[in-house]
Amino acid sequence: MNDLFTRAEKVLMNNVRRYPAVFTRAEGSRVYDAAGREYIDFLSGIAVQAVGHSHPRITAAIRQQAEKIIHVSNLYYLEEQIDLAEKLVALSGLDRVFFCNSGAEANEAAIKLARKYGRHQLGGKYEIVSAIHSFHGRTLGALAATGQPKYQENFAPMPAGFRYAPFNDLAAWEAAVSDHTCALLLEPVQGEGGVHPVSREFLEGIAALCRKHRLLLILDEVQTGLGRTGKYFAWEHFGIKPDILTTAKALGAGVPLGALLATEKVASVLAPGDHSTTVGGGGIAFAAGLEVLRLLEEENLPARAARLGAELKTLFQSWQQELPVIKAVRGWGLMLALELTVPAGPVAQQCFENGLLINAVSPTALRLLPALNIEHKDLEVGLSILKAVLKEFEK
Repeated sequence: MNDLFTRAEKVLMNNVRRYPAVFTRAEGSRVYDAAGREYIDFLSGIAVQAVGHSHPRITAAIRQQAEKIIHVSNLYYLEEQIDLAEKLVALSGLDRVFFCNSGAEANEAAIKLARKYGRHQLGGKYEIVSAIHSFHGRTLGALAATGQPKYQENFAPMPAGFRYAPFNDLAAWEAAVSDHTCALLLEPVQGEGGVHPVSREFLEGIAALCRKHRLLLILDEVQTGLGRTGKYFAWEHFGIKPDILTTAKALGAGVPLGALLATEKVASVLAPGDHSTTVGGGGIAFAAGLEVLRLLEEENLPARAARLGAELKTLFQSWQQELPVIKAVRGWGLMLALELTVPAGPVAQQCFENGLLINAVSPTALRLLPALNIEHKDLEVGLSILKAVLKEFEK
């Protein structure tokens, strides 16, 4: 395996800090490296493998689609594209879909859609307010919407037209809205910001603010969408449907796929030529996405995520009695974080060395994103590793 690391270091850019593992196969919630070592996966490719690795139905759908048709460009339709769009419309309650290749691309498209709506329907408004500590992607527009200077500083100047306000602070958002504001952009749970859920009072206030000023509400559900928080979409916890919604990650089960959804009123401002993509997911991604949605429905995985997430929160809270290294537990469904009294990076590193994949999402927080259908035996093994590691950091 050392030879693989050497080869990688010669050809891959050094823009990602990787763990020393080269994975060669995976099944369910277990992955295996080139040395044959087994790991329990509590990260799921950062919420991508919602139905586990190499699910036989997903792989069969990909294989069948590859033999049928893969790509024709966005100048034409694919049957699977239409089927998937219809299912997403039915699940989301929105009216129109644009497919792309990632969550960042979906957010980039959402920004453009909101700006054109503001230009033509709101008298030329263009500004978007997003949250401090948010994360919306690494393309330049999505990066400008991201309220974390550490991601932006090396790529300045950022595109203009973005303002930021603290998450869950309604008064600050009211103050941030200007005569130029066309939309408010939020993650229902700040993922890369440390797994911080939105409060009901705040989101209700944001919705009222949008109504008062005729602003668009954009929800970034790239990470929270498709069952992760215990609902198909996190907005369902509050019954506050957005004007624009983005999702990705779990949608393609590892095949690049993102989606922008919008109401008819908002989507109608786009005309041919305003925005497009060469691949936009493509046949294999659409087939995988369709199978993901079927599995979520047939196995009632959003409800399982809600139930299992509640059980885990209760378990972790009980751990706090014997493990003071755990300062707090937060999150919804199977999108959870353990706030620690010690740096999270070394804890995640030790978990990796002991055979558990988990990540330090902030300097002091561990993020857990297991597959929604993780088997109990895998969950128990992973929890056993995690608890043993946390005990070591009590010493």
